[in-house]
Amino acid sequence: GTFYGRPRIRDRPMYPHLPSDCAVDRATVTDSGGTIGCNKFYQMYGKKGLTGGLMVAWCTHSVCIGFHCIPKGEGRNDVFSALFTHWRIAPRYVIYDFACALAPYCMLREPVFFDDTVFLIDCFHSEGHTRCSPACFIRAYKEWNAKLASINSSAGECGNAGVAKIRRPISYMSQRHAVIFSYVFLAIWNRLRRREMERKLPKSLRKSSTAASSAESSPKARKEKTSSRVSVARASAETKSSAKRDGFAGRHRK
Repeated sequence: GTFYGRPRIRDRPMYPHLPSDCAVDRATVTDSGGTIGCNKFYQMYGKKGLTGGLMVAWCTHSVCIGFHCIPKGEGRNDVFSALFTHWRIAPRYVIYDFACALAPYCMLREPVFFDDTVFLIDCFHSEGHTRCSPACFIRAYKEWNAKLASINSSAGECGNAGVAKIRRPISYMSQRHAVIFSYVFLAIWNRLRRREMERKLPKSLRKSSTAASSAESSPKARKEKTSSRVSVARASAETKSSAKRDGFAGRHRK
């Protein structure tokens, strides 16, 4: 199941000259950093017949931009496929807890598409990247980049804390029902976040903000709008794996 509020622009191509293109990212810790060059590691979240959870893209205000189900376990291909297949123009900044490994993964496959994208690790997760260069850390840019200094780099983790509330109920649902339930939950979440932000605005700006929000919510506006800053994180919600019965709509090829 996948939903990004915009049509699928292109398919995820296969790269036959990259032997590791279809391989699953490692799930163990090694001193050398394994195949992704980082001592921080991916976990295999799919357990006891459950899927790997949800990959959710958040803006810097913890508003959900889109999501898709992870078949087995989180990997760099989840973020790469979501951005390449649904964004007409790549975001200027991508904040991700494995940005150190995501950057070469994306540039090796689609260098033209990601030529103006900066991949950064948020402040919360950068502490665990002891072998990675500070060039990957957003805190190294905050000192001189005013745009990055003012954003909440942990917006994705804040959003995932909310998604964790539905982890237990959707673990008992079929995949189809879990995707629908997740969509409704995130739609309500976005609405509440927008209302909260509107309440913080001065009264003189609330009316204009409401009108602009209504215009942006139109199908045409959603199709044309692209985000300049995207925070990507894996939600902890897991669903029953029912690929044999319900199929897996919108599954990214690996």
